[in-house]
Amino acid sequence: QVNLVESGGGLVQAGDSLRLSCAVSGGAFSRLHMGWWRQVPGNEREYVAAVSWTDKSTYSDSVKGRFTISRDNARNTVDLQMNNLKPEDTAIYYCVADPKILPVVKTMINLWGQGTQVTVSS
Repeated sequence: QVNLVESGGGLVQAGDSLRLSCAVSGGAFSRLHMGWWRQVPGNEREYVAAVSWTDKSTYSDSVKGRFTISRDNARNTVDLQMNNLKPEDTAIYYCVADPKILPVVKTMINLWGQGTQVTVSS
């Protein structure tokens, strides 16, 4: 069974950077498509970024140019480097995975981590 554990969240100021990491166990990581989603309490979960097992990445318009997703198949991790953070980036960030498709559609995703809180103060 695949297990996803996020780390790296915290409280930062607007304009700061933060790096999230997701450790994956229990599956063939190199054959998993990985991604990050986020949710503000009371709102729907929102797609942030994804990377295929062939290392092709995609981003939502709201984070493009500021966030970078990367995977390390030797360490079984996927990271999200977040630069120039804004207060509207405040959310719980979730690591997601799928063995068949890029995890960019919420209803198609079966593997979710527990989430890590990111808070950006103005």
